[in-house]
Amino acid sequence: MNLSRKRRKELHQLQKSANQLWHDQQHLAENAAVIAREAGRQIGNFNRETLVPTVQNAYESNVVPVVDRGVKASKKFVEGTVVPAVGGVVGTALSAWDHATDTRTRLSGPAGKYVQHLVEVAEPKKKGIGAGGVIAIILGAAAAIGVLYAAWQTLRADDELWVADDPLSAPEA
Repeated sequence: MNLSRKRRKELHQLQKSANQLWHDQQHLAENAAVIAREAGRQIGNFNRETLVPTVQNAYESNVVPVVDRGVKASKKFVEGTVVPAVGGVVGTALSAWDHATDTRTRLSGPAGKYVQHLVEVAEPKKKGIGAGGVIAIILGAAAAIGVLYAAWQTLRADDELWVADDPLSAPEA
């Protein structure tokens, strides 16, 4: 296909303009990348210098006291309620054990062995949890209650917990 000289000149001019536009776009993309890197660096500086200390201060002044209160309340509950209850259960179990030992000692003679044999024949052995199992269940329940209470104290809705004292303003460039 033969083009006229005028058309070839126009196409050559158009190709030259397209190449110039491509070069300008490459230069613009390089400048945008430089600006984006600098913005990322500035955001990192802002993070380290302003945002992290503010968040850390808010955490230390708002979250830590609530967690400490929950831990103290759990400790008070365990020491004031659970330990005395478990002590009572253990004391009762040991008292029953001592009573059973005294009875066994008293019945250790020949007549006692006959009575003990009759009791064993009449009553089959129970296959339930023993005193250790009861104590373990009580201690586990008390620990679970303490953990749940501490978690509730920590995670309850406190509207003023996350409100900053002054609003953050955009950094001046």
